[in-house]
Amino acid sequence: MTKEFVFAGFGGQGVLTAGMILAYSGAAKNLDVTWIPSYGSEMRGGTANCTVKLGDEEVASPFPKAPDVLIAMNEPALLKFMPIVKPGGSIIINSSIVKTVPEPAGVKVYSVPANDIAADCKNERSANLCALGAAIAAAGDLLTLEDVEKGLCGYLAKIKNNESNIAVLKAGYRAVSESA
Repeated sequence: MTKEFVFAGFGGQGVLTAGMILAYSGAAKNLDVTWIPSYGSEMRGGTANCTVKLGDEEVASPFPKAPDVLIAMNEPALLKFMPIVKPGGSIIINSSIVKTVPEPAGVKVYSVPANDIAADCKNERSANLCALGAAIAAAGDLLTLEDVEKGLCGYLAKIKNNESNIAVLKAGYRAVSESA
């Protein structure tokens, strides 16, 4: 089984980092992994996205085709990638920023106020981790929340205390798992 994720938003929202944590988590579980970033030349405020593919079999192509899960951190990202989400797939919308939540046919949409949840956890800069937790809950059983917690701590090993990051990740996971 292979799962494809697209993380998309503005530069500075941490979409590339969230994708890399997911890829790191998959590699730590011996899954076949690809991570392809795309971003503008701006340091902050430009567009940024990445595709992560994880599989227990060989990932034939790293390029996005039809993601199982779209993580849209802003409206331009949602509008750009929503049309290619696989039927039966999921969209995680950062409803702290995106105010109009569409209902595309054949796709499950989760409205997750990622910025607000991160602020409630006293970690305002980690809305990306909230969205990552939500994506794991929406994606099914290829990776568990515990797998991604370990991946987060491994990827962000220079941070001595990842407790607040893990709290935000778990809160995002609950936002989807408790709504399903």
